[in-house]
Amino acid sequence: MSMQIDIHALPPGASGRLRRARAVLAAVTLVVLGVSGCATPRKYSSVVVTPAQSPMTSPAPAVTSPRPSLAAIIRNQLQLGHYAEGETALRRYLKQHPGDRAAQSMLHQLTADPRHALGERWRAHVVRPGDSYSTLASRYLGDPSQFLILARYNGSANPSMLRAGETLRMPLSAATDVAAAGAMPAATMMPTAIVRGTESPVSEARRLQSESVSLLGQGHKDQALARLDQALAIDPRLKPAGAGATALRTQLLDSYHERAIVLYRDQQLDQAIALWDRVLAIAPDYEPAIVYRTRARELKQRLKQY
Repeated sequence: MSMQIDIHALPPGASGRLRRARAVLAAVTLVVLGVSGCATPRKYSSVVVTPAQSPMTSPAPAVTSPRPSLAAIIRNQLQLGHYAEGETALRRYLKQHPGDRAAQSMLHQLTADPRHALGERWRAHVVRPGDSYSTLASRYLGDPSQFLILARYNGSANPSMLRAGETLRMPLSAATDVAAAGAMPAATMMPTAIVRGTESPVSEARRLQSESVSLLGQGHKDQALARLDQALAIDPRLKPAGAGATALRTQLLDSYHERAIVLYRDQQLDQAIALWDRVLAIAPDYEPAIVYRTRARELKQRLKQY
């Protein structure tokens, strides 16, 4: 119950004191209310908003891995015999580059019937040190880039693997069929065996190196690497002629080393060591090949002990 006070009934001077008392009481009340308001605990939401959930934060753009180049598909899949993966990668590549004739040729080599494409007639070839399917394709088919269908013609599950002394089948009627299948134009094919027979190995290696630089200048990098591969198989100590040949040789050696690393990780040690031997025959100071070949030899020795 509140008590009402009649200010006019108070004795003289009391009303002023009452007004001052009321003012003080009101001020104290405001201070108390302010303090109690500050002391009141605030309620916070238990939901933590992460940057991805915040409406002020834009979602991070999706990171997409770049499509492999044709050279990477050939090096990392087709040359190692990963045919199913290679076909998938080739078809994806052709969706992005539908007019790429080299990719079309690779897909044809991968999917065509080798017997139908290259013919039933063949001659025997005994593999020698330095041979590869690309050098044999250049010699017998007129185009080193036809290594894949030649490997499939011989039932190879890994075109990067050839053993000295192994006997392969080289098609007799292949040149016409390969040209019809969309390979390199006849004007850019390798010279015939008659021309090859009149050249010394040194002259032939130099000519092939010159052709590799020319192909690189025309934008045919894969064919250029294959042509230089053939030149160095004939003469590993062939000196590069010009900056273009030097750069191409570096790329070729790096590709050998990368293929050897893959073989090493798969514990295909003999093949890996053979590739590093080839690198060091061309460039004896290629340090990564020196280091990894030593590791491969040590691992091979340890595995023999088990």
